[in-house]
Amino acid sequence: MIDSYKHKGLRKILVNNLQEKGITDESVLTAIGKIPRHLFLDSSFDKHAYEDKPFPIGSGQTISQPYTVAFQSQLLEIKKREKVLEIGTGSGYQACVLLELGAIVYTIERQKNLFNKTKEFLPQIGYNPKMFYGDGYKGLPAFSPFDKIIVTAGAPCIPEDLIKQLKVGGILVIPLGDEVQTMTSLVKTSFDKYEIKKHGTFKFVPLLENKAID
Repeated sequence: MIDSYKHKGLRKILVNNLQEKGITDESVLTAIGKIPRHLFLDSSFDKHAYEDKPFPIGSGQTISQPYTVAFQSQLLEIKKREKVLEIGTGSGYQACVLLELGAIVYTIERQKNLFNKTKEFLPQIGYNPKMFYGDGYKGLPAFSPFDKIIVTAGAPCIPEDLIKQLKVGGILVIPLGDEVQTMTSLVKTSFDKYEIKKHGTFKFVPLLENKAID
């Protein structure tokens, strides 16, 4: 797997582009600048890998636009050694960003083919999140509570199970809506109270409940 000077140069351009679009968290920008995004795509897309746009990765899923990954990561305010739950592993790119930020990452994928492909691929490029196959709506109660939770698919509402699995003081970031989603952050202020903020519109594949696909 080749990560050339050309690829590194393209990543630097991408990072500059993200800064111009308003990403200010230096640790997030550094993470984006390290991860070889071209390796997550089919080789036929190689020359497009560092454009700020999503690409299909099979099973009806996409690797998210770098700006979206950076934006969600910035909202999470990750601190080193925090335990983070990701709903929707997909290609694994977002999980790698979280790992670069120093998080301990637990990630769930409902598409079995995609899960198997990503689980095999990530260690080959040096990343080892704790990966699970299953229904993201239910989270991972056995490993909760989590400092932060990120959902990488559009949801009609915030699943109650995920709120329960978030520590008091923790942050959950989720895109809410059907055709177009509003990026939403939830800060858990006590056992049964939380504050919600909205952060603009995005477009994601849907988060499906009770769906784990072989």
